[in-house]
Amino acid sequence: MYKFVKRVMDILLSLFGLIITSPFLLITAIAIKLDSRGPVIFAQERLGVKGKVFKIYKFRSMTVGAEKTGSGVYSGKGDARVTRVGRIIRATSIDELPQLVNILKGEMSLIGPRPALTYHPWTWDKYTDEQKRMFDVRPGVTGWAQVNGRKGVEWHKRIELNVWYVDNMSFLLDLKIFFMTFFKVLTNADNENTGKTLNDSQDKAL
Repeated sequence: MYKFVKRVMDILLSLFGLIITSPFLLITAIAIKLDSRGPVIFAQERLGVKGKVFKIYKFRSMTVGAEKTGSGVYSGKGDARVTRVGRIIRATSIDELPQLVNILKGEMSLIGPRPALTYHPWTWDKYTDEQKRMFDVRPGVTGWAQVNGRKGVEWHKRIELNVWYVDNMSFLLDLKIFFMTFFKVLTNADNENTGKTLNDSQDKAL
């Protein structure tokens, strides 16, 4: 029952979010375009429900072709490939706002396990049956793992947190995650990649 209610809330909240932030989204898009050459939106393949591949949308925060240089698609502290505007929108998580469109398309939810890359930490066939349970729900813009360490959490532990969320998903838990996320965004907590989890930094890839 809650899955249905959750989907209705996702649609209403994402529509409301897009309408309210539309002037701000336009300003951000213009700033990105003026700051560096390349598209405003970056699309990247991720694993969705039951491992179905979809393209996640983000405001581009790195230079064009950045994935072919330096440390690939992963970005650490002080990465020269991150643009001036990119540093701002990453620190404030503004780069994630285009995912409201992913929510409307039914590919994502506001809250759920962050969608993994198609090849990292490993490919779909390498996940165990237990780990694949985190794909039983729509991936989220934010989730339980993000508010419990975010980038400082090693991948196996991150997946455990995601599976725990699937088993305990509820309105109150989602509400708790929402407010915890708001606090972390305001304080920019756990938003730097560590040496241990640098290759886990999919949430700040391009």
